[in-house]
Amino acid sequence: MRNFIAVSVFLWIFFAQTFASRALRCYNGIIVSTNEKQLNTVPRVRYLTAFLRNNAVLVVAIVAAAISCCFVPPDREYLGYFDFRTLASLFGMSAVIAALKRQNVFRALADVLIGRFRSTRSLIAALVAITYVASMLIANDMALLTFLPLGYCALHAAGKEDKMAYTFTLQTVAANLGGMLTPFGNPQNLYLYNRFAIPAGEFFRIMIFPTLAAVAVIAALCLIVKREPIEPNGGETKAPDKAKTAVYAVAFVYMIVVVFRVVPYWTALLVVPLLLIFDRGALLKADYSLLLTFCAFFVFTGNLARISAVDAFFRFLLGKSVLLTGVISCQVISNVPSAVLLAGFTTDYARLLVAVNIGGCGTLISSMASVISFRNFSLYRPKERLRYLAINAAVNFICLIALTAFCLFVPIYP
Repeated sequence: MRNFIAVSVFLWIFFAQTFASRALRCYNGIIVSTNEKQLNTVPRVRYLTAFLRNNAVLVVAIVAAAISCCFVPPDREYLGYFDFRTLASLFGMSAVIAALKRQNVFRALADVLIGRFRSTRSLIAALVAITYVASMLIANDMALLTFLPLGYCALHAAGKEDKMAYTFTLQTVAANLGGMLTPFGNPQNLYLYNRFAIPAGEFFRIMIFPTLAAVAVIAALCLIVKREPIEPNGGETKAPDKAKTAVYAVAFVYMIVVVFRVVPYWTALLVVPLLLIFDRGALLKADYSLLLTFCAFFVFTGNLARISAVDAFFRFLLGKSVLLTGVISCQVISNVPSAVLLAGFTTDYARLLVAVNIGGCGTLISSMASVISFRNFSLYRPKERLRYLAINAAVNFICLIALTAFCLFVPIYP
């Protein structure tokens, strides 16, 4: 029964994405006219090019998954690759946040932030701090899905859109590092916490010093921002509908409950009938491309873990340094798969735990949170993707090098 529900969730997401694409008649924001004559005058290659350009991460993930399938032919074990709880939670959270955005809730919150913080530095620091704290409570992916739209609205309203690439990067770093202190702050922590039956007290002793080091690095990066005065940009914000906003707020809280595993994950799909009643357009605005990206990465990393040469390679590296191996592995196959893969080859869970947390910084694929941020930034500022990638790489590798050096040379392990 459980597998049936899981497969149903996946299939619903897949077909919903297809329906959404057809219903909107667009490829990632480029609207196609319903006039057939007008449609025929535009070369189809333009839509294909636009889709590939705006969904580069999805395309790379699909290609990587397809290549990995050549080494590990599809079989029944493929179904075990998919984290259906994550997919259902992402879908539900994405749809609810889309509904809140359509009610101008984030713009209204942005106006409050601008009224409270009167300089660029303080505003960006507040956005980063909110994301950091939230990642401890609702996990890094959900924190970014929630607060990246707030960051965009706040910077847009303040007339500081040129700071968006740096702000999104800092929010991503904050999300990746903020959850390291708690067992439920990110998926890799929860997995290792349960697999090795780590006592709660020991868990906090392991993570407290890396967490303090991460806070210091993030604070220093926030201080780099110049203290420029904020001048609100734009007119009055349309007030959200109070009744609908209340309903969506309850749905948002329920999604957090789903993330905490208090209720079955498939109940996240209850947002479908809810939004069919209150706002059908929000369902079409859910980020289906992101869900498909996750699915492709699940296949890629799942296949990689089943290749014997890869296993032998990691066994050799772990004998040299668990911390460095974990950090490097995250840069190649992401932090959650690295935790799952490497846990089978070492009993040094303390260093592995630290490695898969700080290893979330670095390359774009070192964590799914980084993929989420790039996807969101591409939607808001499509012409500045290369600039974002450059800033993101510089900041992430600064954090990665600083924290790795700290954890290598400071005696922090029990």
